[in-house]
Amino acid sequence: MFPIRTNNRRAISAVLTTIIILVASIVLGTGVVVYSTSLFQTGGQQQSVQVQGVKGWVNSTAQGTTYYAWGAAAVRNSGDKILSVDNIQMRGTTIPYTNWYADVNVTRVTSGSNFQAQFNLTKTDQNGNPIGTAAAFGYITSGLPSTCVQSTRGVLPYTTLIIDEDTGGTSLPLCLVQQTGPISLNPGAATVIYYKVPSGVFTGLDSGAITTASIFAGKVGAPQSIRVQNP
Repeated sequence: MFPIRTNNRRAISAVLTTIIILVASIVLGTGVVVYSTSLFQTGGQQQSVQVQGVKGWVNSTAQGTTYYAWGAAAVRNSGDKILSVDNIQMRGTTIPYTNWYADVNVTRVTSGSNFQAQFNLTKTDQNGNPIGTAAAFGYITSGLPSTCVQSTRGVLPYTTLIIDEDTGGTSLPLCLVQQTGPISLNPGAATVIYYKVPSGVFTGLDSGAITTASIFAGKVGAPQSIRVQNP
């Protein structure tokens, strides 16, 4: 007769099993809390822009064969995520970045009534470029950095515009620099933008007409109806 052999297999004790279940529950619960917190933080972040003082102008008479037209607006990131102003349109036409002139210096943009200003365009040169207020012609040094120098009138390329919104009042002059791409704004930051409308979008007959201007930061923004004015 053959001897009977038995296998003594070691089983996990009840105490160890309980500890494993307890640890697994804690790890799983922590993961759920972290994931839920992440979802809450992401969902709580808002994308929002405030667009103020949108304006549009077109010369009622042509310079050569061109009716020069411009627009202006102040934009503030009123949400809590970084946004980039990346699309400006007038009458459905996209304005190229190189036609944007912006000041992003918070001190100048929020100085006096600059952000809430009823933006003006009182005079243009022979190339259709703004030359500031009629009184100062844009040549202002007070409150501006030494790097902010407006091109001589009529001389191209035109890379900087200096505009005084209240003609020597409490608002600092704006140093509007030509852009090459979207304008990034941190939460709470603001910019003032003047933009040159491509030729052919407006004619002298459009002075006084109602049109649309749209400023977008990604998916945030909306068209606005404005009346085109004569400088």
